[in-house]
Amino acid sequence: MNENDSEKVLYLLGDLYEQTPHPEEADLILVNTCSVREKPEHKLYSEIGRFKDQKKRNPGLIVGVMGCVAQQEGENLLKRYPHIDMILGTQGFYRIREALELISSGKRPVVFTDLKEDFKFPLVLPQKPQNRRVTAYVSIMQGCDNFCSYCIVPYVRGREISRKPEEILDEIKYLVEMEGVREVTLLGQNVNSYGKKERDFPDFAELLERVSQIDGLWRIRFTTSHPKDLCEKLMRVIAENPKVCKHIHLPLQAGSNRVLKRMNRKYTREEFLEKVEKLRLLCPDIGITTDIIVGFPGETEEDFEETLDILRQVRFQEIFSFKYSDRPFTTAKRFSDKLPESVKEERLKRVHSLQAEISKEIYRSYLGKEVEVLVEGISSKDPQKLTGRSTQNLVVNFTAPRLDMAGTLVKVLIEEAGQHSLRGRYLATLQV
Repeated sequence: MNENDSEKVLYLLGDLYEQTPHPEEADLILVNTCSVREKPEHKLYSEIGRFKDQKKRNPGLIVGVMGCVAQQEGENLLKRYPHIDMILGTQGFYRIREALELISSGKRPVVFTDLKEDFKFPLVLPQKPQNRRVTAYVSIMQGCDNFCSYCIVPYVRGREISRKPEEILDEIKYLVEMEGVREVTLLGQNVNSYGKKERDFPDFAELLERVSQIDGLWRIRFTTSHPKDLCEKLMRVIAENPKVCKHIHLPLQAGSNRVLKRMNRKYTREEFLEKVEKLRLLCPDIGITTDIIVGFPGETEEDFEETLDILRQVRFQEIFSFKYSDRPFTTAKRFSDKLPESVKEERLKRVHSLQAEISKEIYRSYLGKEVEVLVEGISSKDPQKLTGRSTQNLVVNFTAPRLDMAGTLVKVLIEEAGQHSLRGRYLATLQV
Protein backbone atom coordinates (compact mmCIF):
# COMPACT_ATOMS: atom_id res chain seq x y z
CA MET A 1 0.00 0.00 0.00
CA ASN A 2 2.85 2.37 0.75
CA GLU A 3 4.34 1.61 -2.65
CA ASN A 4 1.02 2.49 -4.27
CA ASP A 5 0.79 5.75 -2.25
CA SER A 6 4.33 6.70 -3.32
CA GLU A 7 3.38 6.10 -6.93
CA LYS A 8 0.34 8.38 -6.55
CA VAL A 9 2.55 11.15 -5.15
CA LEU A 10 4.80 10.90 -8.20
CA TYR A 11 1.75 11.26 -10.43
CA LEU A 12 0.49 14.23 -8.40
CA LEU A 13 3.85 15.98 -8.68
CA GLY A 14 3.62 15.67 -12.46
CA ASP A 15 6.42 17.60 -14.15
CA LEU A 16 7.35 19.68 -11.06
CA TYR A 17 10.17 17.31 -10.15
CA GLU A 18 12.22 14.51 -11.67
CA GLN A 19 13.29 11.49 -9.65
CA THR A 20 16.94 11.07 -8.74
CA PRO A 21 18.69 7.99 -7.33
CA HIS A 22 21.04 10.34 -5.44
CA PRO A 23 19.42 11.86 -2.30
CA GLU A 24 22.30 14.30 -1.91
CA GLU A 25 21.23 15.97 -5.19
CA ALA A 26 17.55 16.24 -4.28
CA ASP A 27 15.53 19.44 -3.91
CA LEU A 28 12.59 17.54 -2.41
CA ILE A 29 12.88 14.52 -0.12
CA LEU A 30 9.64 12.88 0.93
CA VAL A 31 9.82 9.88 3.26
CA ASN A 32 6.84 7.53 3.12
CA THR A 33 6.30 5.73 6.40
CA CYS A 34 4.71 2.66 7.99
CA SER A 35 3.77 2.34 11.66
CA VAL A 36 2.18 -1.11 11.74
CA ARG A 37 5.27 -2.32 13.59
CA GLU A 38 7.84 -0.56 15.73
CA LYS A 39 10.93 -1.26 13.59
CA PRO A 40 9.93 0.77 10.48
CA GLU A 41 9.08 3.71 12.73
CA HIS A 42 12.57 3.70 14.29
CA LYS A 43 14.04 3.47 10.81
CA LEU A 44 12.22 6.67 9.87
CA TYR A 45 13.71 8.59 12.80
CA SER A 46 17.20 7.53 11.78
CA GLU A 47 16.53 8.51 8.16
CA ILE A 48 15.04 11.93 8.97
CA GLY A 49 17.95 12.83 11.23
CA ARG A 50 20.42 12.33 8.37
CA PHE A 51 18.76 15.04 6.29
CA LYS A 52 19.42 17.79 8.85
CA ASP A 53 23.00 18.38 7.69
CA GLN A 54 21.97 18.14 4.05
CA LYS A 55 19.42 20.89 4.62
CA LYS A 56 22.13 23.09 6.14
CA ARG A 57 24.18 22.65 2.97
CA ASN A 58 21.14 23.23 0.77
CA PRO A 59 18.71 25.65 2.49
CA GLY A 60 16.29 25.27 -0.45
CA LEU A 61 15.83 21.56 0.23
CA ILE A 62 12.28 20.60 1.19
CA VAL A 63 11.98 17.66 3.59
CA GLY A 64 8.64 15.97 4.14
CA VAL A 65 7.18 12.96 5.94
CA MET A 66 4.07 11.21 4.67
CA GLY A 67 2.05 8.12 5.49
CA CYS A 68 1.21 6.35 8.72
CA VAL A 69 3.86 7.76 11.07
CA ALA A 70 3.09 11.25 9.76
CA GLN A 71 -0.55 10.59 10.61
CA GLN A 72 0.34 9.06 13.97
CA GLU A 73 2.73 11.75 15.21
CA GLY A 74 1.57 14.85 13.36
CA GLU A 75 3.07 18.06 14.73
CA ASN A 76 4.98 16.09 17.39
CA LEU A 77 7.52 15.26 14.68
CA LEU A 78 8.39 18.96 14.44
CA LYS A 79 9.48 19.08 18.08
CA ARG A 80 12.09 16.42 17.45
CA TYR A 81 12.93 17.37 13.85
CA PRO A 82 12.33 21.10 13.28
CA HIS A 83 13.94 20.85 9.83
CA ILE A 84 10.85 19.03 8.49
CA ASP A 85 8.89 21.25 6.09
CA MET A 86 5.72 19.22 5.64
CA ILE A 87 3.82 16.39 7.30
CA LEU A 88 1.25 14.69 5.09
CA GLY A 89 -0.99 12.03 6.62
CA THR A 90 -2.66 9.09 4.94
CA GLN A 91 -5.27 11.32 3.33
CA GLY A 92 -3.17 14.48 3.37
CA PHE A 93 -0.62 13.31 0.80
CA TYR A 94 -3.19 13.92 -1.92
CA ARG A 95 -2.70 17.64 -1.16
CA ILE A 96 1.04 17.64 -1.86
CA ARG A 97 0.84 20.30 -4.58
CA GLU A 98 -1.08 22.57 -2.21
CA ALA A 99 1.57 21.94 0.46
CA LEU A 100 4.36 22.88 -1.95
CA GLU A 101 2.56 26.09 -2.93
CA LEU A 102 2.26 27.08 0.73
CA ILE A 103 5.95 26.36 1.31
CA SER A 104 6.97 28.40 -1.74
CA SER A 105 4.98 31.35 -0.34
CA GLY A 106 6.92 31.14 2.92
CA LYS A 107 4.32 29.27 4.99
CA ARG A 108 6.08 26.37 6.59
CA PRO A 109 5.83 23.87 8.14
CA VAL A 110 2.69 22.48 6.52
CA VAL A 111 0.74 19.82 8.39
CA PHE A 112 -2.15 17.99 6.70
CA THR A 113 -3.30 15.18 9.01
CA ASP A 114 -7.08 15.40 9.05
CA LEU A 115 -8.92 12.08 8.68
CA LYS A 116 -12.40 12.46 7.21
CA GLU A 117 -14.99 9.68 7.20
CA ASP A 118 -16.53 11.18 4.05
CA PHE A 119 -13.16 11.37 2.27
CA LYS A 120 -13.43 10.99 -1.50
CA PHE A 121 -10.55 9.28 -3.30
CA PRO A 122 -9.21 11.44 -6.13
CA LEU A 123 -8.66 9.46 -9.33
CA VAL A 124 -4.89 9.89 -9.65
CA LEU A 125 -3.36 8.95 -12.99
CA PRO A 126 -0.07 10.06 -14.58
CA GLN A 127 -0.21 13.11 -16.82
CA LYS A 128 1.36 10.97 -19.51
CA PRO A 129 1.78 7.18 -19.77
CA GLN A 130 4.67 5.74 -17.77
CA ASN A 131 7.08 3.07 -18.96
CA ARG A 132 5.54 -0.23 -19.96
CA ARG A 133 5.10 -2.57 -17.01
CA VAL A 134 3.54 -5.94 -16.34
CA THR A 135 2.00 -5.56 -12.87
CA ALA A 136 0.42 -2.72 -10.93
CA TYR A 137 -1.27 -1.99 -7.61
CA VAL A 138 -4.76 -0.45 -7.47
CA SER A 139 -6.26 0.76 -4.21
CA ILE A 140 -9.96 -0.11 -3.87
CA MET A 141 -10.51 1.08 -0.30
CA GLN A 142 -8.77 2.61 2.70
CA GLY A 143 -9.06 2.25 6.44
CA CYS A 144 -10.39 -0.43 8.74
CA ASP A 145 -13.36 -0.82 11.10
CA ASN A 146 -12.16 -3.96 12.89
CA PHE A 147 -10.04 -2.45 15.69
CA CYS A 148 -7.94 -5.50 16.43
CA SER A 149 -6.45 -4.82 19.86
CA TYR A 150 -2.83 -4.76 18.61
CA CYS A 151 -3.37 -2.78 15.40
CA ILE A 152 -2.80 0.90 14.76
CA VAL A 153 -4.35 0.92 11.25
CA PRO A 154 -7.82 2.33 12.16
CA TYR A 155 -6.12 5.21 13.96
CA VAL A 156 -3.75 6.18 11.14
CA ARG A 157 -5.72 5.09 8.06
CA GLY A 158 -9.16 5.94 9.42
CA ARG A 159 -12.43 4.08 9.04
CA GLU A 160 -13.26 1.97 6.01
CA ILE A 161 -14.00 3.94 2.84
CA SER A 162 -14.52 2.21 -0.50
CA ARG A 163 -13.71 3.79 -3.85
CA LYS A 164 -16.39 4.03 -6.49
CA PRO A 165 -16.31 0.92 -8.69
CA GLU A 166 -16.36 3.04 -11.83
CA GLU A 167 -13.15 4.82 -10.76
CA ILE A 168 -11.45 1.51 -9.99
CA LEU A 169 -12.40 0.14 -13.40
CA ASP A 170 -11.29 3.34 -15.16
CA GLU A 171 -7.89 3.21 -13.47
CA ILE A 172 -7.35 -0.43 -14.41
CA LYS A 173 -8.43 0.19 -18.01
CA TYR A 174 -5.91 3.01 -18.21
CA LEU A 175 -3.14 0.79 -16.83
CA VAL A 176 -3.94 -1.98 -19.31
CA GLU A 177 -4.40 0.20 -22.39
CA MET A 178 -1.72 2.84 -21.81
CA GLU A 179 0.98 1.02 -19.83
CA GLY A 180 0.55 -2.59 -20.93
CA VAL A 181 -0.28 -3.90 -17.46
CA ARG A 182 -1.38 -7.57 -17.48
CA GLU A 183 -1.87 -8.15 -13.74
CA VAL A 184 -3.34 -5.92 -11.04
CA THR A 185 -3.31 -6.37 -7.28
CA LEU A 186 -6.36 -4.81 -5.60
CA LEU A 187 -5.41 -3.24 -2.26
CA GLY A 188 -7.28 -2.64 0.96
CA GLN A 189 -6.83 -3.19 4.68
CA ASN A 190 -9.76 -5.63 4.42
CA VAL A 191 -10.85 -6.11 0.82
CA ASN A 192 -13.60 -8.51 1.91
CA SER A 193 -15.44 -5.49 3.38
CA TYR A 194 -15.42 -3.58 0.08
CA GLY A 195 -18.70 -1.79 -0.60
CA LYS A 196 -20.48 -2.92 2.56
CA LYS A 197 -20.96 0.62 3.92
CA GLU A 198 -21.73 2.35 0.63
CA ARG A 199 -25.10 2.40 -1.09
CA ASP A 200 -25.46 0.62 -4.43
CA PHE A 201 -21.84 -0.63 -4.45
CA PRO A 202 -21.04 -4.18 -5.54
CA ASP A 203 -19.56 -6.47 -2.91
CA PHE A 204 -15.96 -7.61 -3.32
CA ALA A 205 -16.82 -10.82 -5.17
CA GLU A 206 -18.92 -8.82 -7.65
CA LEU A 207 -16.14 -6.25 -8.05
CA LEU A 208 -13.71 -9.05 -8.98
CA GLU A 209 -16.14 -10.23 -11.65
CA ARG A 210 -16.40 -6.72 -13.09
CA VAL A 211 -12.63 -6.26 -13.13
CA SER A 212 -12.22 -9.62 -14.87
CA GLN A 213 -14.27 -8.35 -17.81
CA ILE A 214 -11.60 -5.79 -18.77
CA ASP A 215 -10.05 -6.77 -22.09
CA GLY A 216 -6.28 -7.22 -22.01
CA LEU A 217 -6.13 -7.89 -18.27
CA TRP A 218 -4.99 -11.45 -17.63
CA ARG A 219 -4.64 -11.76 -13.87
CA ILE A 220 -6.18 -10.31 -10.71
CA ARG A 221 -4.69 -10.55 -7.22
CA PHE A 222 -5.83 -8.92 -4.00
CA THR A 223 -4.70 -8.28 -0.43
CA THR A 224 -5.58 -8.40 2.41
CA SER A 225 -8.55 -10.60 3.39
CA HIS A 226 -9.88 -10.74 6.94
CA PRO A 227 -10.84 -14.33 7.82
CA LYS A 228 -14.08 -13.31 9.54
CA ASP A 229 -15.41 -11.81 6.30
CA LEU A 230 -14.31 -14.54 3.91
CA CYS A 231 -17.53 -15.95 2.42
CA GLU A 232 -18.33 -18.83 0.08
CA LYS A 233 -19.34 -16.40 -2.67
CA LEU A 234 -15.81 -15.01 -2.78
CA MET A 235 -14.28 -18.48 -2.53
CA ARG A 236 -16.24 -19.54 -5.61
CA VAL A 237 -15.05 -16.52 -7.61
CA ILE A 238 -11.44 -17.43 -6.75
CA ALA A 239 -12.04 -21.03 -7.74
CA GLU A 240 -14.10 -20.45 -10.89
CA ASN A 241 -12.95 -17.18 -12.48
CA PRO A 242 -9.86 -17.94 -14.63
CA LYS A 243 -8.48 -14.41 -14.25
CA VAL A 244 -8.53 -14.45 -10.44
CA CYS A 245 -5.26 -15.90 -9.16
CA LYS A 246 -5.39 -19.04 -7.08
CA HIS A 247 -3.79 -17.44 -4.05
CA ILE A 248 -5.11 -15.79 -0.92
CA HIS A 249 -3.36 -14.05 1.96
CA LEU A 250 -5.43 -14.90 5.02
CA PRO A 251 -3.90 -13.54 8.25
CA LEU A 252 -4.36 -16.00 11.13
CA GLN A 253 -2.24 -14.04 13.68
CA ALA A 254 -2.64 -16.71 16.42
CA GLY A 255 -3.91 -20.26 16.80
CA SER A 256 -5.34 -20.00 20.33
CA ASN A 257 -8.98 -19.00 20.81
CA ARG A 258 -8.05 -17.24 24.05
CA VAL A 259 -5.44 -15.11 22.27
CA LEU A 260 -7.68 -14.51 19.24
CA LYS A 261 -10.37 -13.18 21.57
CA ARG A 262 -7.92 -10.81 23.28
CA MET A 263 -6.76 -9.72 19.83
CA ASN A 264 -10.42 -8.96 18.96
CA ARG A 265 -10.12 -10.96 15.74
CA LYS A 266 -13.80 -12.05 15.81
CA TYR A 267 -13.23 -15.64 14.67
CA THR A 268 -12.14 -18.87 16.33
CA ARG A 269 -9.47 -21.34 15.28
CA GLU A 270 -12.26 -23.75 14.35
CA GLU A 271 -13.89 -21.19 12.06
CA PHE A 272 -10.54 -20.42 10.44
CA LEU A 273 -9.83 -24.09 9.79
CA GLU A 274 -13.33 -24.62 8.42
CA LYS A 275 -12.87 -21.79 5.90
CA VAL A 276 -9.49 -23.13 4.80
CA GLU A 277 -11.04 -26.56 4.31
CA LYS A 278 -13.84 -25.03 2.21
CA LEU A 279 -11.34 -23.04 0.15
CA ARG A 280 -9.32 -26.13 -0.67
CA LEU A 281 -12.43 -28.13 -1.45
CA LEU A 282 -13.49 -25.53 -4.03
CA CYS A 283 -9.97 -24.74 -5.26
CA PRO A 284 -7.57 -27.62 -4.51
CA ASP A 285 -4.50 -25.90 -5.97
CA ILE A 286 -4.90 -22.63 -4.06
CA GLY A 287 -1.81 -21.16 -2.39
CA ILE A 288 -2.51 -19.81 1.10
CA THR A 289 -0.19 -17.44 2.96
CA THR A 290 -0.67 -15.86 6.37
CA ASP A 291 0.58 -13.53 9.12
CA ILE A 292 1.57 -14.71 12.60
CA ILE A 293 2.21 -12.62 15.72
CA VAL A 294 4.19 -14.36 18.47
CA GLY A 295 4.45 -13.23 22.06
CA PHE A 296 1.13 -11.40 22.28
CA PRO A 297 0.52 -10.20 25.87
CA GLY A 298 -0.51 -13.12 28.05
CA GLU A 299 0.33 -15.76 25.44
CA THR A 300 1.17 -18.97 27.32
CA GLU A 301 3.27 -21.84 26.03
CA GLU A 302 0.02 -23.78 25.51
CA ASP A 303 -1.40 -20.88 23.44
CA PHE A 304 1.75 -20.80 21.34
CA GLU A 305 1.64 -24.56 20.76
CA GLU A 306 -1.88 -24.10 19.34
CA THR A 307 -0.41 -21.70 16.78
CA LEU A 308 2.21 -24.28 15.80
CA ASP A 309 -0.56 -26.87 15.56
CA ILE A 310 -2.45 -24.77 12.99
CA LEU A 311 0.75 -24.27 10.99
CA ARG A 312 1.08 -28.06 10.83
CA GLN A 313 -2.59 -28.56 9.93
CA VAL A 314 -2.98 -25.86 7.29
CA ARG A 315 0.52 -26.03 5.84
CA PHE A 316 0.70 -22.46 4.60
CA GLN A 317 2.76 -21.83 1.50
CA GLU A 318 4.56 -18.95 3.23
CA ILE A 319 4.06 -16.98 6.43
CA PHE A 320 5.04 -13.50 7.55
CA SER A 321 5.79 -13.72 11.26
CA PHE A 322 6.58 -10.99 13.77
CA LYS A 323 7.20 -10.45 17.45
CA TYR A 324 4.45 -8.50 19.16
CA SER A 325 5.30 -4.84 19.77
CA ASP A 326 3.23 -2.12 21.42
CA ARG A 327 1.69 0.40 19.06
CA PRO A 328 0.26 3.80 20.05
CA PHE A 329 -3.50 4.14 20.66
CA THR A 330 -4.11 0.39 20.75
CA THR A 331 -5.89 -1.58 23.47
CA ALA A 332 -3.10 -4.16 23.72
CA LYS A 333 -0.60 -1.46 24.64
CA ARG A 334 -2.45 -1.14 27.95
CA PHE A 335 -2.27 -4.87 28.72
CA SER A 336 -0.06 -5.49 31.74
CA ASP A 337 0.96 -9.10 31.03
CA LYS A 338 3.67 -8.40 28.43
CA LEU A 339 6.13 -11.18 27.62
CA PRO A 340 9.92 -10.87 27.93
CA GLU A 341 11.78 -10.19 24.69
CA SER A 342 13.72 -13.42 25.12
CA VAL A 343 10.49 -15.47 25.09
CA LYS A 344 9.20 -13.70 21.99
CA GLU A 345 12.52 -14.23 20.22
CA GLU A 346 12.60 -17.95 21.08
CA ARG A 347 9.04 -18.48 19.87
CA LEU A 348 9.69 -16.63 16.64
CA LYS A 349 12.65 -18.92 15.94
CA ARG A 350 10.44 -21.97 16.47
CA VAL A 351 7.84 -20.60 14.06
CA HIS A 352 10.53 -19.92 11.46
CA SER A 353 12.01 -23.40 11.87
CA LEU A 354 8.68 -25.19 11.49
CA GLN A 355 7.54 -23.08 8.55
CA ALA A 356 10.86 -23.49 6.77
CA GLU A 357 10.29 -27.26 6.68
CA ILE A 358 6.68 -26.87 5.51
CA SER A 359 7.57 -24.38 2.77
CA LYS A 360 10.46 -26.57 1.64
CA GLU A 361 8.12 -29.54 1.21
CA ILE A 362 5.53 -27.45 -0.65
CA TYR A 363 8.11 -26.03 -3.04
CA ARG A 364 9.58 -29.48 -3.64
CA SER A 365 6.11 -30.79 -4.55
CA TYR A 366 6.31 -28.71 -7.75
CA LEU A 367 9.34 -30.58 -9.07
CA GLY A 368 8.56 -32.04 -12.49
CA LYS A 369 5.33 -30.05 -12.81
CA GLU A 370 4.42 -27.56 -15.53
CA VAL A 371 3.23 -24.15 -14.29
CA GLU A 372 1.90 -21.02 -15.97
CA VAL A 373 4.09 -18.00 -15.31
CA LEU A 374 3.45 -14.35 -16.08
CA VAL A 375 6.89 -13.05 -17.06
CA GLU A 376 7.79 -9.89 -15.16
CA GLY A 377 11.30 -9.40 -16.53
CA ILE A 378 14.91 -10.44 -16.06
CA SER A 379 15.79 -12.18 -12.81
CA SER A 380 17.69 -10.02 -10.31
CA LYS A 381 19.62 -13.12 -9.20
CA ASP A 382 20.71 -14.20 -12.69
CA PRO A 383 20.70 -11.79 -15.67
CA GLN A 384 20.57 -14.78 -18.02
CA LYS A 385 17.20 -15.89 -16.68
CA LEU A 386 13.66 -14.55 -16.63
CA THR A 387 11.43 -14.26 -13.58
CA GLY A 388 7.73 -14.23 -12.91
CA ARG A 389 5.03 -15.69 -10.70
CA SER A 390 2.68 -18.61 -10.88
CA THR A 391 -1.01 -18.13 -10.21
CA GLN A 392 -0.30 -19.34 -6.63
CA ASN A 393 2.11 -16.39 -6.24
CA LEU A 394 5.24 -18.56 -6.33
CA VAL A 395 8.34 -16.87 -7.71
CA VAL A 396 9.71 -18.79 -10.71
CA ASN A 397 13.13 -18.11 -12.30
CA PHE A 398 13.72 -19.90 -15.58
CA THR A 399 15.83 -20.17 -18.69
CA ALA A 400 14.25 -19.13 -22.00
CA PRO A 401 15.33 -18.82 -25.64
CA ARG A 402 15.23 -15.01 -25.36
CA LEU A 403 15.08 -12.41 -22.62
CA ASP A 404 12.61 -9.92 -24.13
CA MET A 405 9.50 -11.78 -22.98
CA ALA A 406 8.20 -9.49 -20.21
CA GLY A 407 4.43 -9.34 -20.25
CA THR A 408 3.89 -12.76 -21.79
CA LEU A 409 2.26 -15.80 -20.22
CA VAL A 410 4.43 -18.89 -20.55
CA LYS A 411 4.57 -22.53 -19.52
CA VAL A 412 7.59 -23.53 -17.42
CA LEU A 413 8.81 -26.96 -16.36
CA ILE A 414 10.00 -26.86 -12.72
CA GLU A 415 13.39 -28.52 -12.29
CA GLU A 416 14.66 -27.15 -8.95
CA ALA A 417 13.06 -25.96 -5.70
CA GLY A 418 14.72 -23.30 -3.57
CA GLN A 419 13.73 -21.99 -0.16
CA HIS A 420 11.51 -19.19 -1.49
CA SER A 421 11.44 -19.73 -5.25
CA LEU A 422 11.31 -22.30 -8.03
CA ARG A 423 13.66 -22.73 -10.98
CA GLY A 424 12.91 -24.26 -14.34
CA ARG A 425 13.00 -23.96 -18.10
CA TYR A 426 10.68 -22.45 -20.67
CA LEU A 427 8.40 -24.81 -22.57
CA ALA A 428 5.95 -22.68 -24.55
CA THR A 429 4.31 -19.27 -24.88
CA LEU A 430 0.63 -19.32 -23.92
CA GLN A 431 -0.38 -15.68 -24.42
CA VAL A 432 1.23 -12.56 -25.81
